[in-house]
Order: sequence, then structure tokens, then C-alpha cells
Amino acid sequence: MTEQRGGKGAGAVLGAATVATGLVAGVWFAYVCSVMPALARSDDRVYVEVMRNINEVIQNPLFFTPFFGATILAAVAAWQHRATRARTWTLAALVLSVAVFLVTSAANVPLNDALAAAGDPTAARAAFEGPWVAWNLVRAILTTAGFACLLRALAVRSRPRAQPVRSRAQPARSRA
Repeated sequence: MTEQRGGKGAGAVLGAATVATGLVAGVWFAYVCSVMPALARSDDRVYVEVMRNINEVIQNPLFFTPFFGATILAAVAAWQHRATRARTWTLAALVLSVAVFLVTSAANVPLNDALAAAGDPTAARAAFEGPWVAWNLVRAILTTAGFACLLRALAVRSRPRAQPVRSRAQPARSRA
């Protein structure tokens, strides 16, 4: 039974990956539905100042733990479930988590760095806002999809393995 489930501790790793991914999805979603629309109402100086502050304070262990942990735990879960019915879902979640990490590293962080170094708030906002909001939406969608995959992996993992169904046309073999 342990092999079917991914080995000892695999359920805890899968659960932790799911929680971490859900937390990160929530962060990106909060930006999509509240933080960025609220900032859009601000003048350029306030917008740039607040985003710079956010970009500084988010770099802390409370955020980094689920952000990096989601990918690391998804990788471990995918490895632990490689020979189970949850393998497709854990692997999909890992691919999505890596995609989020790449989008963050290649798009959002460079935009944050450019905003931090910019002088004129009007020009800085014009170069930052549209691309950052778009890439954050991509992160929100990818992370939410990864979260859904992990939830599915948990469901598939916890379902009892189906027993073969005997057809009425096929009599049971005798054990003679």
C-alpha cells in the first residue's frame, strides 16, 4: 500500500506543497484584485513609492518560505509520486511552479529593479505598470492552476485503488 501512495511521508510533502502553492496563488491574486487596482488610483509619485516599498518588504522569510518552498516541495512530491496515480498531477504542478519562478525571475523582478532605480516617477510608472500587472496575472493563473493540480493529486492519491470488475459473462476461476 505504501508504494501505491508514494512512500512514507509522501502525503505530508504533497500536503505541504499544496498549502505553499495556495499561499503563493493568494499573494498573486491579492495583487490582481486589490493591490494593483488600488494603486492605479494613485498619482505617479505615490504609485512608485508604494510599489518600491512593497518590493522591499516582500523580500522576507515569511514570503520566501512558501515562494521557494512551493517549487521545492512540488519537485519532491513529483519524485515521490512518480510511480503512483498522482504522478501526472504532481508533475504538472511542478512544471507550473517552475514556470511561475521563471516568470517572476525574468519579468517581475527586473521590472521591480528598474522601478527601484528609476528617477522620474511618471516615466517609471509608464514603463512598469502595464507589463508588471500583465505578468503578475500570468503568475496568478499559473499558480492557481498548479494549486488545482496539487488538489487533484491529493484526491487521486487518497482514493482507494479500483478493484478489477468481473464481467457476468466471465465466471470466476476455480481454484482446483
